[in-house]
Amino acid sequence: MQQRATERRGGRSLVAPRSFQVRGRFLTAIALRLENETPDEAFFDALDSHVQLTPKFFYEAPLVVDFEKVPGLVDEAALRDLIGELRKRKLMVFAAQNANAAQREVALAMGLVAIGGGREAPLPSEKSDRGRRVDAPGKAPKTENLVITEPVRSGQMIVAERGDLTVIGSVASGAELVAAGSIHVYGTLRGRAMAGVHGDETARIFCQKLDAELVAIAGLYRTNENIEDAHRNARVQVFLDKERLRMETLG
Repeated sequence: MQQRATERRGGRSLVAPRSFQVRGRFLTAIALRLENETPDEAFFDALDSHVQLTPKFFYEAPLVVDFEKVPGLVDEAALRDLIGELRKRKLMVFAAQNANAAQREVALAMGLVAIGGGREAPLPSEKSDRGRRVDAPGKAPKTENLVITEPVRSGQMIVAERGDLTVIGSVASGAELVAAGSIHVYGTLRGRAMAGVHGDETARIFCQKLDAELVAIAGLYRTNENIEDAHRNARVQVFLDKERLRMETLG
């Protein structure tokens, strides 16, 4: 949305463009949910081991720290040490999620953003900005499926906010697919594909040939380094089974 200023000169209205734009953007962030109120050496050793499995994925990745399960972690020094240790590992901590009042106070003092609860997903669950449609309370949002009839190029982000996303073609490395529902790719899936981003655990990802950088369902993900050889370059479906991400070869 470009901002414009209106002036009157000689009885005429002149519209002069301003030097900025306000635009929306989807951001894919990692959520680190703490389950131990005393992060110690063993905690960071385990974190280091996990990061080393997919170092390129975590390097300078936007990170949200989730405090839902550690309400007792309120010591200011401990919280500062935690954030400092995460940043030493090139994890770009920018927000605190599900924090209580004491945790929020420390987070704000450290320059973090305090955000509410929700699933680890790159999209909001509804639109509430002025000038955009807002669904009536209690009314299910209208499903709006999206079909792309050409290949998706590197650097493109395709978003189906309220339904399934279908791509009739291949998806290049560096591209990103995001859908509230399932994702169907009739070609090679490279890049990233994130389905069920509003928390729909029944969503699935289907592709004719799997070579993805990342696939995710309802916030649970797997990167290319962790895809089994049996599923590489194969016709595959990705789905959740008892909160675990699974892959199956089709045909």
